[in-house]
Amino acid sequence: MTEAKEAVLRLMNEYCYLIDAGNIEGFSGLFEHGSFHVLGDPSGPDVGKEAVLETLQNVILYDGKPQTQHVMSNVQIDVSESGLEATAQCYITLFQALPPDFPMQPIFGGHYHDRFEKVESGWRFVSRKISPELLGDLSRHRADMA
Repeated sequence: MTEAKEAVLRLMNEYCYLIDAGNIEGFSGLFEHGSFHVLGDPSGPDVGKEAVLETLQNVILYDGKPQTQHVMSNVQIDVSESGLEATAQCYITLFQALPPDFPMQPIFGGHYHDRFEKVESGWRFVSRKISPELLGDLSRHRADMA
């Protein structure tokens, strides 16, 4: 795997690790210069760190964590010939467990469509579009879906 692809994959993974750890500030920082959009959301894309941070106020935390695990699969990364831009896509399955009354189960299945750019400081998100495909019980994950 090329250095660019490794850097982009690391950024994609960081997204999952940060949100699952409940690091809302760090997670929203991934979009300081980018946009985050769940397709079909009538409010449109969240652009910039503050907008993403505001949207994440709907995520329900239990002792500081959402009790989720984001699992990416079928990851495909394409880097431009210039080596300064990249696109990626993958499937996402989101699991959640809240013992004893909410056993581990998939609560969301979808598709990430990403764009990245390389700047002096490294790679960063330009955009992440999330295409919801399969919806489970999101009532314990987001307050606006309870």
